[in-house]
Amino acid sequence: MTTKELFDLLKQNADKSLVFEYAPNQWIQPNYHITEVKHISIDSVDCGSQVDQWNETIIQLYESPAETTKKAYMSVYKALGILTKVGKMKAYDMSSEIKFEYSNTNFHTAQLFVNDFDLTENNLILKLSVHQTDCKAKDICGIEEPKKLELTNATSCCDPKNGCC
Repeated sequence: MTTKELFDLLKQNADKSLVFEYAPNQWIQPNYHITEVKHISIDSVDCGSQVDQWNETIIQLYESPAETTKKAYMSVYKALGILTKVGKMKAYDMSSEIKFEYSNTNFHTAQLFVNDFDLTENNLILKLSVHQTDCKAKDICGIEEPKKLELTNATSCCDPKNGCC
């Protein structure tokens, strides 16, 4: 999701609460705060000697230990106000990928992509996910994509007499 897509989604749902699912059925608690917005410019060289450059917007979320009894999530309206104020101080690259940085005592610090979102009557739920690292220069480095096993007859393949199980 781009920064512009996030802003558009927030504007369309300003009357809802902003909820984050950082892993399947794992929720950032209502006591979260937006503690930092990072405008990142990445200038890289990959293992195939290819130069690349892109920008990212990273929004850091923090669960306040002083507010663990808080039950209500931040409103989308409030989050949009915070992010708009940041944009007046430092302009966003609206085409940049948006990520959320988060951790808790059971989950390592990670920069999470917006994988999807759900709308309920009262909530805008951003579904976050971790993306695996990858080699951008597979063709240059001679790295083949893993082949997917196609089974023509699952029963015969998994038969104990077959020798493949």
